Amino acid sequence: MTKFSDLNLNPKVLKAINEAGYETPTPIQAEAIPPALEGRDVLGIAQTGTGKTASFTLPMITLLARGRARARMPRSLVLCPTRELAAQVAENFDTYTKHLKLTKALLIGGVSFKEQDAAIDRGVDVLIATPGRLLDHFERGKLILSDVKVMVVDEADRMLDMGFIPDIERIFGLTNPLTRQTLFFSATMAPEIERITNTFLSAPARIEVARQATTSENITQGVVMFKASRRDREGSEKRKLLRTLIDLECDKCTNAIIFCNRKMDVDIVAKSLKKYGYNASPIHGDLEQSHRMKTLDSFRDGSLRFLVASDVAARGLDVPNVSHVFNFDVPSHAEDYVHRIGRTGRAGRDGTAMMICVPKDEKNLAGIERLVQTEIPRLENPLKSAKSEKTKDGDTEKKFTGRTRRSSKSDSKPSEATDAAPAAQADAQTEAPAKDAPAERQSKSDNRRSNAGSNDNRGKSGDNRSSSRSSNRSRGGRDNGKTVVGLGDHLPSFIALSFEERRAG
Repeated sequence: MTKFSDLNLNPKVLKAINEAGYETPTPIQAEAIPPALEGRDVLGIAQTGTGKTASFTLPMITLLARGRARARMPRSLVLCPTRELAAQVAENFDTYTKHLKLTKALLIGGVSFKEQDAAIDRGVDVLIATPGRLLDHFERGKLILSDVKVMVVDEADRMLDMGFIPDIERIFGLTNPLTRQTLFFSATMAPEIERITNTFLSAPARIEVARQATTSENITQGVVMFKASRRDREGSEKRKLLRTLIDLECDKCTNAIIFCNRKMDVDIVAKSLKKYGYNASPIHGDLEQSHRMKTLDSFRDGSLRFLVASDVAARGLDVPNVSHVFNFDVPSHAEDYVHRIGRTGRAGRDGTAMMICVPKDEKNLAGIERLVQTEIPRLENPLKSAKSEKTKDGDTEKKFTGRTRRSSKSDSKPSEATDAAPAAQADAQTEAPAKDAPAERQSKSDNRRSNAGSNDNRGKSGDNRSSSRSSNRSRGGRDNGKTVVGLGDHLPSFIALSFEERRAG
């Protein structure tokens, strides 16, 4: 078995490797380091989590051990698609150069130009940068790239996804192709990346330690096919499903990365998890760099359990003990699925990757399965199971309640019949005073009718109002057909008077 001591690395680099606890290189490291030390261009293709970063940092440090940097003229250049990956590469250089006097500078967004300019002015052996910030410094006249001896493009396919290919081509044009050694590393190789390598790499040593876009065998995968009860409830029900999946894995889940497609969803999911008592925090490109680094440090040291992330955290982040990855959304690019779940199951450990798929994402799911050439196992929806059990219990209660209603209805018939007689007597008593009304009241009523006859219009309108009230009561009003003495049953005499009679009175 090959060991690092067999790879002709600088003795001080080997000492740093031993102190870091490494002895045996990974397959991509064992095959990429020798041609890189020979000065050849290298095209490395390997799935994420296989140690690609050390595949170029170790030979680069060995090659740079001799020589001295000049102001504004870096001796090597490492291009990374994201700030987090660039910061991680910088950490690797710090680990492996602890016994060598090599300087480095990190050019990423979210950090002051002044500090970066000061580092460049002192001269750096290793310049680690994102393409956008590197070109910003170049356009301000702070960088000269013609002296770059080793140029590395890490996660080249991610560069393509993020639209950095024009910037990469421009940066290549700023370096000297006669003196430049180029190392390309990626997990997948799209046709556009193949074109770039054919253009800028000279007879590269192609190293492919695993089939392109394969997932690690020690990662247990699964997908839950989910359909919301209503379209406007999809978000809340989907977040509930996520929490249920986490709870089902609580015994095995020491920590997890939860991936969302959109930055807005990252914030919403993180806020929802916090609301329900989960130790979660978001990370995406719109957050300040200091906040992002603080969040990552908390996740690495274990003080943060759940990291809710966009794809900014899907590439190259080395957190070796991530037990679970939850894809809240199916990634729109099939390659991103490989990189996302590659955050777990690293360094030979077992990992678990779960995904939630709504109907609109089924096309993307099919694309992922075509890419990895395997069918992702379907998992039972735990919310659906709980709902079916609840429905069964509800049916039992419903049947029991139905029997209770029928028995109570039959039992209540005698009591209703018994209560009917007193009710009839009460109605009779209510009607009796109306029949025994004094003669005076009847005569007054006759006078009112005669007065009403003197004014046809008023009498007609009064009769219409009286008939409408009586018809309302007959249709089941509040009085239930009982006679009530009041304005609804007789016409007051003053209403029947004409205007002239009222004035005379």
